[in-house]
Order: sequence, then C-alpha cells, then structure tokens
Amino acid sequence: MTPTDRRAALRVGAGLVAGGAFAAACSTSGSSAGPSSGASPGSSPGSSSPGSASTAVPREAGRASGPPPAASPSAVPAARAFPGQPAQITHGPRDRPRVALTFHGQGEPALAEALLGEAERHGARVTVLAVGTWLDEHPGLARRVLDGGHDLGNHTHRHLDINAMSEAEARSEITECAVRLERLTGSAGTWFRPSRTARASPLVQRLARDAGYPHVLSYDVDSLDFTSPGAPAVTANVLRTIRAGSVVSLHFGYADTLAALPAVLDELARRRLRAVTTTELLS
Repeated sequence: MTPTDRRAALRVGAGLVAGGAFAAACSTSGSSAGPSSGASPGSSPGSSSPGSASTAVPREAGRASGPPPAASPSAVPAARAFPGQPAQITHGPRDRPRVALTFHGQGEPALAEALLGEAERHGARVTVLAVGTWLDEHPGLARRVLDGGHDLGNHTHRHLDINAMSEAEARSEITECAVRLERLTGSAGTWFRPSRTARASPLVQRLARDAGYPHVLSYDVDSLDFTSPGAPAVTANVLRTIRAGSVVSLHFGYADTLAALPAVLDELARRRLRAVTTTELLS
C-alpha cells in the first residue's frame, strides 16, 4: 500500500468516526463496550431492527428493489465438517505458519470495503461473520466478501445475546441469518459464530448443527477493537498473543481497526505468518 493510499484509507476511517458510524460489538461479558450511544444491545446506528427504518447509513446507490438473485450454489463454499476438530473451534493447527483474521460483519459499509481492500493489498484473506440485519441493509457486501476470496459466515440475525435466549429465539437468530446468506449467495455460509459471547452454550451449539454448521467458530486472540482503545492498542492486543494457528476476533465498523490493520499485517509478514481464511487454516 502506498503512503497516499494509506492516508486515504485512514481519512475514510477518521471521517466515519467523526460521523458517529460505529457497529455494535461482541464481548465476552455479553454487553457491548462499543462507543455507540442510545443504541439497544445488538444494534448500531448503521443497522435497523425488523420493522424500523434506518436513516443513519444510506443504502448503496443504484441498488435494485427486491431480493437480489442467488448465486449458483456450486460456486459458493458451504459449511463443512473438519474431522478431529472440536464442536467449538478456538484455533487451528499450531505447526503451520498460518493465522485467521475473523471480522464481525456489521457497521458502516465504507469501513468494511476499506478493510477488505487493505487485506487484499497485503495478500491476506479473512473470514467475515455477517449479521443478518446488516445484510438486509447492504446485500452487495455478501458478494463483495466472496469475490475477494474471503470466507463468509453467519453471526446471527440481530446480534443479540444468543446464549440468553430461549431455544425458539436462538434457533430463529441462526436460521434467519442463514436464510439471508442462502438467498444472497446460494449457501448458508462457511461458519457460525454466536453473538455477544466468545463461546456458544451447548444449546446454541446444537442449534447451529441443526442449521447446517458442524462447528462453532470461536477465537483465541481478542483485539478488543470494539472498545475503541486506539489503533496502537488494537495492534498490540493482536500481536501480543497471536501465534501459528491463532483465530483473531476483529470487527468491521471501527476506524481503529482499519488504522491498525496495516501494522498487524506487516508484522505478520515479518514473522512469516500468513493470514488465510478459516477454511484454509483448518484444511
């Protein structure tokens, strides 16, 4: 990335921070520590709940009305089982120089585009776990993720505390997002990650299997970017504990994450660790 490109990317992030465009984040405590104010848990100024209108984030220009056509199912990877891996995966093999950067997919689409572009300029591939309501608002991003060679998965429909839900509610959260992924891409996606928690309860694990996800994707490195600690802190949080096989939790929707990503990727290259999709990490 040239200095000019990097300055332009950072200006995108800075401008969005000034505009107050943040995504609601996951946390291991089940509550968002993100900077949004006045937002209910699992929502963000850039997303809308069912039946409500969103004015904070414009829809893509020129978007056609109605659901977009589904892609050929054979062209889109689906969830698969990895023999020998646990039902809840926190990391991959430690004996290969690979890591997986996983992003919770929600928030301002311009930041998502900038993050994907930055990863691709470094030759990195990532995993995006998308929120269903976010896909409703920005359906073109599903194909953008896949066209960039990245993994796309399910991060529930409304990004609420899924472990605290009844069985019926939790099932709906998983299947509603899966339906949207299927409609947009021809597949329910490669991975499921629970919302507002690092690990799924036994019930949520079972419901994910029922929905076609053999494994729940957790992580062993938390960037804590949703707390908006500043780009240097995000970089340090990742690089302090990352090692071969690590799965890193990051978020779209935060300018700190965008600003930190070049330094993270440069250091991974120096350590000879490749950032790959989670599917490649485990293959």
